Amino acid sequence: MTCQNVTIAGNTFGAERLFLFAGPCVLESLDLTLRIAEHLKQVAQAHGIQAVFKASFDKANRSSIGSGRGPGMQQGLEWLQAVKDQLELPIVTDVHIPDQCATVAEVADVLQIPAFLCRQTDLLVAAAQTGKAVNVKKGQFLAPWDMGNAVQKCKDSGNDNVLVTERGTSFGYGRLVVDMAGLTDLAACGQPVVFDATHCVQQPGALGATTGGDRARVPMMARAAMATGEVDGFFFEIHPDPDTSPSDGPNILQMDSLDGLLGQLLQIRRTVRGAANQ
Repeated sequence: MTCQNVTIAGNTFGAERLFLFAGPCVLESLDLTLRIAEHLKQVAQAHGIQAVFKASFDKANRSSIGSGRGPGMQQGLEWLQAVKDQLELPIVTDVHIPDQCATVAEVADVLQIPAFLCRQTDLLVAAAQTGKAVNVKKGQFLAPWDMGNAVQKCKDSGNDNVLVTERGTSFGYGRLVVDMAGLTDLAACGQPVVFDATHCVQQPGALGATTGGDRARVPMMARAAMATGEVDGFFFEIHPDPDTSPSDGPNILQMDSLDGLLGQLLQIRRTVRGAANQ
């Protein structure tokens, strides 16, 4: 099924050109933010990929109350604005409550709905009513075909610029799996499909007070998703030293490996599209 294109920062995003949401899990400092964003821009441009810089100003869903959450909305939005001003990259960041949406939309080009909140009607409506693109992450508890309801909530609120993201499904305790066949059902929503290759290798609560993961499996999961022919864009959390990240370190991709992985994904994409036309 051909997806509906969406508009992000005045540019068209959809099935015709691979796009990428990438950046650190959580904002740590302005210098590190700009360093990662500059690397993302350079790599994306080298591959002809549309890039949107991703980082969270607050990680509200944490395993422990003592876990680091980020600099907060005011400081975080200032750093994200610096990325826009200095590197001319669009921005995607999370919102957690309806009251955040209007303020965040003054900086962000895409408002992201965290997976655990994908059924929260008031949050979806508030995000949609900003007029900015909305990226809804599929809940770990949700069937892919049920994401059509989340999309419709945004559309009924006057916003057709909606993307849907697969990030894995709960499989018993402490493990996520990805239903690759389910990407076809997710694509049936008619919106661009994003594959989150870093969060899908999470191991929730595996480290006791923090979430574990296995970043070595990120390239494999990304390649498999690309081979389905249903993915329009990718979501990667990247960091120059993932083990020092205050959030999601075990499943964050080492920043320097992004270039090679994107080359592999583009090669798979060309192969799959060529086979479809034969």
